[in-house]
Amino acid sequence: MSRAVPRSRKVLALVAGAAALAAPLTLAAPAGAEAGSGAYTVTPLRFTVEANGRSCAVDADLYRPAGVDAAHPAPAVLATNGFGGSKSDGSTAAVGKAFAERGYVGLVYSGLGFGKSGCLISLDAPESDGRAATRLVDFLAGTHAADDGTRADFVTRDGAGDPRVGMIGGSYGGAVQLAAASVDPRIDALVPLITWNDLAYSLAPNAADRSTPGVFKWQWANGFYLIGEGQPLLSPSLDPSRINSLGCLHFVADACDTVRLLNSGRYPAAETEKMLTYARGVSPVSYLDRITAPTLIVQGQSDSLFNLNEARATYDRLRERGVDTRMIWQSWGHSGGQKPGELDLGNPEGSYVGQRVLAWFDRHLRKNAAADTGPAFAWYREGRSGYGTADRVPALSQELYLSGDGKLVDNRTKVARGSRRYGNWLIPTSHSESSLAGMTGLPDPRPYDTPGTYLGWTSAPLAAPVDLVGAPRATLRVVSPATERVQDSGDAADKLVLFAKLYDVAPDGTKTLVNRLVAPVRVPDVTRPFTVELPGIVHRYETGHRLEFVVAASDTAYFGNRGIKPVTVVSAPESTGTLSLPLVGGGRVG
Repeated sequence: MSRAVPRSRKVLALVAGAAALAAPLTLAAPAGAEAGSGAYTVTPLRFTVEANGRSCAVDADLYRPAGVDAAHPAPAVLATNGFGGSKSDGSTAAVGKAFAERGYVGLVYSGLGFGKSGCLISLDAPESDGRAATRLVDFLAGTHAADDGTRADFVTRDGAGDPRVGMIGGSYGGAVQLAAASVDPRIDALVPLITWNDLAYSLAPNAADRSTPGVFKWQWANGFYLIGEGQPLLSPSLDPSRINSLGCLHFVADACDTVRLLNSGRYPAAETEKMLTYARGVSPVSYLDRITAPTLIVQGQSDSLFNLNEARATYDRLRERGVDTRMIWQSWGHSGGQKPGELDLGNPEGSYVGQRVLAWFDRHLRKNAAADTGPAFAWYREGRSGYGTADRVPALSQELYLSGDGKLVDNRTKVARGSRRYGNWLIPTSHSESSLAGMTGLPDPRPYDTPGTYLGWTSAPLAAPVDLVGAPRATLRVVSPATERVQDSGDAADKLVLFAKLYDVAPDGTKTLVNRLVAPVRVPDVTRPFTVELPGIVHRYETGHRLEFVVAASDTAYFGNRGIKPVTVVSAPESTGTLSLPLVGGGRVG
């Protein structure tokens, strides 16, 4: 038992995206140092907040730069931990240290239900986690004292009770920024990293129709559930505000009910609608219309938990409303992918993303009009120097066709007539990833598909490199009489499940599933065509390589079909499936 705690704490930090954010910083603080010299003090504080009908304490640390006082105020940066972490984990503490060294007041805290903070875990709900953050903004405004009477009169203000404050953090510490800004317009700038737009899509994605229940991402969801339920053991506490007596140990009841329903494998209409309503209600998708704070979104290309499509959905909605919004797709996410030169809060000036973050706060918190906040969109380019940039996310620019002979062709007239069939087994026959492998250090087999349980369409070898930046989109029509007989049963679990994905096939036949990403689909109606949005990727297909579009019957990281449901795909020049690609740089397939 004694060995389990260090392993668990390592998993918690990694799940939060902490390893990529953490950086060792030194508390070298000469007593008489000037503001901006890098010297600062750290003061532990506690705040009493109300959440979910309970009164509980929030555990925080105040990072105050030397020389900052009422006569010489400074703007503030507020941050909290990723899921399972606390104010003391490497990444959260690094925020306070890094920004205090650069002259900002830092206030970092353990989120509700984590570390030594009380109350239940409510998945960053605006009316609980968001309101808790608001109480800390009150402290920075000087209008509310910490429980020990400490007051802040040294934070720059935009008006009475209105401090100049920004927020930064990853994963769970990213979504809470959006929740806080939706209930507190005093927050001046946000930098959410590797976080979600819609938890219903994150935990049970349906890449074809978000109104139809998706396909349960059981490894990720149950991993987080166990981490949350284990908090009283991992962070021993007798605080009664942290314990739920309604069938849940540490979460709000609705969160536990959601996980139980997803694990049941049955999705009756009424229960499923309640689950979707709850998951979306605690997600940015439901409250983005209330956010006005300038937002710099940073998302990871290597992330099967919160993929690039989530960031794109948040980005598009904020920009539609006129909110100053930028987006960066970096390499690392929850699935790993850390590359040299990426964000390091110990030396933010040394990376592209770090420079963008500093400039963002310089513009919106220090009101430096000369600070360059960068292009609307940027993406990490594997194997090439620098980030690609554009004034918008690339659009779909080439359409390919699924031929009856298994070819992926660039002209409808090249489509051969034919039909092809696959079937599912009662156990998974395709593998994309072991979702927690990057967290636990366990080996993960290469992606594979078992013959007879998938269909693939492959392009001709490329005559020149092709760069794909964004989310491909496929239109499909399948024939499945076994599904057609049961799909209207009233239980969404009876609908057909399939998985779409895009491989890079090297000249020697080696196949690479880019970042191990797949698009799970619960087909709304097998008698009608449907459109699939694949996960966003950034990938160069080199000369001589081929693209392969695959539809598979199952995946080890997800729940699959209930029962055996064979599938046939028919192709003809006048009627066939298509695959649309967002390409940049002028390259084309075909």
